[in-house]
Amino acid sequence: MSANGWMVMSSMTRDSSVRDHHLAPGTRRRVMSYAAAYKGPIAVFLALTVVDSVLVVASPLILQHLVDDGVIPQDAGVVVRLAMLVAVIALADAGLTLVERWFSARIGEGLIYDLRTEVFSHVLRQPIAFFTRAQTGALVTRLNSDVIGAQQAFTSVLQNLVGNAIGLVVIVVAMASLSWQLTVGAFVLVPLFLVPARVIGRRLAGLTHRQMVLNADMGAQMSERFNVAGALLVKLFGEGEREDREYAGHAASVRDVGIRLAVNRSVFFVALALVASLATAMVYGFGGVMAVRGVLTVGTLLALSALLARLYAPLTALSNVRVDVMTALVSFERVFEVLDLPPLVEERADAVEIPDAPVHVEVADVSFRYPSADEVSLASLEANATGDRRGSGDILHDISFTVEPGSMVALVGPSGAGKTTIASLVARLYDPTSGTVRVNGVDLRDATFASLHQRVGVVTQEAHLFHDTIRANLLYADPSATPGQLESALRAAQVWPLVESLPAGLDTVVGDRGHRLSGGEKQRLAIARLLLKGPGLVVLDEATAHLDSESEAAVQKALDAALEDRTSIVIAHRLSTVRHADRLLVVDGGRIVEQGSHVELLARGGLYADLYRTQFAEEAEVEPHPA
Repeated sequence: MSANGWMVMSSMTRDSSVRDHHLAPGTRRRVMSYAAAYKGPIAVFLALTVVDSVLVVASPLILQHLVDDGVIPQDAGVVVRLAMLVAVIALADAGLTLVERWFSARIGEGLIYDLRTEVFSHVLRQPIAFFTRAQTGALVTRLNSDVIGAQQAFTSVLQNLVGNAIGLVVIVVAMASLSWQLTVGAFVLVPLFLVPARVIGRRLAGLTHRQMVLNADMGAQMSERFNVAGALLVKLFGEGEREDREYAGHAASVRDVGIRLAVNRSVFFVALALVASLATAMVYGFGGVMAVRGVLTVGTLLALSALLARLYAPLTALSNVRVDVMTALVSFERVFEVLDLPPLVEERADAVEIPDAPVHVEVADVSFRYPSADEVSLASLEANATGDRRGSGDILHDISFTVEPGSMVALVGPSGAGKTTIASLVARLYDPTSGTVRVNGVDLRDATFASLHQRVGVVTQEAHLFHDTIRANLLYADPSATPGQLESALRAAQVWPLVESLPAGLDTVVGDRGHRLSGGEKQRLAIARLLLKGPGLVVLDEATAHLDSESEAAVQKALDAALEDRTSIVIAHRLSTVRHADRLLVVDGGRIVEQGSHVELLARGGLYADLYRTQFAEEAEVEPHPA
């Protein structure tokens, strides 16, 4: 009874609102396409489920003969033989259950693997704009909870639908063959069982949903406060007590819902046991009278009582089968929603490799607008999807320039002018709205991602390091790099003395986002990673913007090594760092308004000259006067 009760309660706690959910067209067909890969194991699994369902009635029927043909006639031989048969059936049922669970796990875990790997690969191919809008927690939920929910619902629907349907038919047929009168009487009690179960089921479903929401809120607070940046913010603003109160409030709500769930589950089990006891009393009462009058045998009465105990759980589960089926389909639909979001930047089927030669860059008549939210994201993955979901309007207007092999071109201009956007297009984080970006004569939209990543390397304002060792972070650029190559890259990046001084050396864990290192140290490790990759084109996006003078000097030396004999595009806020660039492009309002050398632009007296004089004056003000 306990196992059956848990099975029914699992069905009852599903969110009944899915019953009226309108599925996206083709969802059922797509689910079947995933199941088709496991059609052999599914067939065996269903066959075992049918056999297991038939065995449900074996022991009660044997009990009938054991009492009528063995105990009452006092035939010990019959009792022993039938008892041994019951033992054999029990062993067979136990073995069958193990094999059935193995097939269930093989199908379920296989589905989880297929869906997880497909979703993970698909998400990583989304544009950066996708990740700027989507909540990380919501993405992880799709990859974990929804995928597992789809798998569990899928296998449980298979097992419960087939097993309960076959089991119910077999039980009813067996009971009717023993006494149709008592079988009809048992069904008279069905409403007494189903109605309370459905009422409690709706309550359990609501509480379970509430518990999931509250757990998600509590988890979100922990996720945001337990990362380094969140913990630092709490400490700097001294809001520890407020955080304690908010978390205690979340935890108290979870506690209260948990208590209500426990009480309602207890009520459910008590109701289940009560109705079963009433049904058993009915069978013993009416059946006992029939046995006294000789209409039934004692063995038949006992067999009917045992069968009755197995009747109501599958009946209740089948009454909720639509919710079970829809729960599985809705979970799959949520996963398919992510898979159906096409990446904004994709590799063409006939993509070609960028030639391995000194890199030449051509940006021709490029205009660009950032995509709208509906083009790159899903409202269901965003914390607040009610805001502005429109595109940006044109950010760049008819941008054209070239970068010759081995030369340095610097992009300068006021904040928000479009410099980083240009760099993003060269790295193909986005595709231009119009115009063309070519590397070594190949339109980046026609290039393979592999060759693009080999030719183009980027160092951003804030270098990101995985929560792993220094060695692992470096090998991410070149998994085949030898210890000697790692050391050479670290020396060139001016960071080898630091690594050498650490107790664990290359095996030092850098912490979440590299927070165990300073900004300058992280930047130099990022440059070492770039050197291991060895791209022909280096794009530097404000690589020294947030560093102090000492760190900037060390990073600049590392950058000199990274830029040597390479084509480079450098975005710089401090104009003094790019005065020696071969050409400076002054960007303002999404347009190139000036270009030339440092000397030429100063002589011209335009925007660059204004920016340089303003910055030079600001820097002069903060420099201490000589004693």
